[in-house]
Amino acid sequence: MSDVTVRQATPDEWEAVARITVAAYLADNHIDSHTGGYADQLANAAARAREAELLVAVADNEVVGTVTVVQPNSPWSEISREGELEFRMLAVAPEARGRGIGELLVRAVLAKAKEQGAHHLVLSSSEHMKPAHRLYTRQGFTRLPARDWQPRPDLTIHAFILEL
Repeated sequence: MSDVTVRQATPDEWEAVARITVAAYLADNHIDSHTGGYADQLANAAARAREAELLVAVADNEVVGTVTVVQPNSPWSEISREGELEFRMLAVAPEARGRGIGELLVRAVLAKAKEQGAHHLVLSSSEHMKPAHRLYTRQGFTRLPARDWQPRPDLTIHAFILEL
């Protein structure tokens, strides 16, 4: 994937990040609308850039993927603890899938975790996100059922961990 670069998002890319994140979740039926509920959080790239670290994958000067890197106890953290780094909202533009962009984004987060001296890299993923689970497993993540959680009674969010 030499034609794709992963780096920190710039403010002029936040709109593209919002669009891609919502489009990816809609394409996989993880949300049912462009607005409201979780879609509004997915679309709030500016807040994620201010309160976490927003990365983008760029190909041919176009944003094709994104991920949010989260410190423990920050506004965007869900399951991370001290000594861990967490990532959320990994999304690849539907038209750019199948090029290894998701894997590049995960590797970039892994590099950041190692740079920061984190002991673990953690994430949460809906029980329905099977392709994402395969990606995480290929990267060495294992399930962490003790940190699974339910945002509502009909949805379980699975936790994953990678020991560094």
